[in-house]
Amino acid sequence: MTRAVILSGFGGPDVLTVADVDPGQPGPRQIRVSVRYAGVGPTDLALRSGHLKAFGVAPGSVLGFEAAGVVDAVGAAVTDVAPGDEVAVYLPGLGGYAQSVIAGHWVPKPPSVSWADAAALPASGEAAVRVLRLLGVTAGETLLILGGAGAVGTIATQLATAAGVRVVAAVREDDADATARLGATPVDYAKPLREIVPSVDAVLDASGRSDLAAAVELAGGARRVITLSDPRGPQLGVTLSGPDLERATDAVATAMAALADGSLTLRPSTAMPLSEAAAAHAGLESGALRTKIVLTV
Repeated sequence: MTRAVILSGFGGPDVLTVADVDPGQPGPRQIRVSVRYAGVGPTDLALRSGHLKAFGVAPGSVLGFEAAGVVDAVGAAVTDVAPGDEVAVYLPGLGGYAQSVIAGHWVPKPPSVSWADAAALPASGEAAVRVLRLLGVTAGETLLILGGAGAVGTIATQLATAAGVRVVAAVREDDADATARLGATPVDYAKPLREIVPSVDAVLDASGRSDLAAAVELAGGARRVITLSDPRGPQLGVTLSGPDLERATDAVATAMAALADGSLTLRPSTAMPLSEAAAAHAGLESGALRTKIVLTV
């Protein structure tokens, strides 16, 4: 058995409780990881609250799309890692808020990448790379990122600007300077979208609670507008993009390589004990915590 933070139901942060769970044995193409750090992302909060109903989440589920740790068991068909290897894992089936987790998507943790950053990267890195590929933005085009100062927005901004894309990032006023340093043009998230930018070629909604109707108008239609967690998206013809399991490992590897060579930097993170996951969620929802949160195990 292993200690984990489970959902006792849907609602406020207090539905997160610590319990013993059985992580099981890895399948042929899976590994089991002794977790050092687990990342907390905005989709975790949406799932916990019941705002987003996806990924098969139900009472008893363990949240967490990303973690980093040491391999302690491998499946029969796994040849690229062995027990004792340090890895970062992407968990589309969740499970990261635990001492041990079974994973089907992993990349080696480069020596130059800290444990905290290795755990903070996989889910946001996969999402940023995936959506940029789906949108097909190219040099000279303008990409609007809603929630540009978050984990996904920060990564997408850097990858897009490196490719010659003009990025306009809707952020809070106190995030404007940091966003500009990443190469984006910051605009005030609190203002109506129609007032801050006349038109764009594509939109990445990483906030989940933006004015998608206005985003569709600015992009000249819904074809190149993608949201990561707003369930209202499909009603407007907007793609609600979920994990691409066939390309997930490659997407994480792309982001991890950029992190390792210094061309990508992540938001500052704050480490909190696994047992304080509920407090982490509460702080993120209230705005008291403005950094990326990683849970120490």
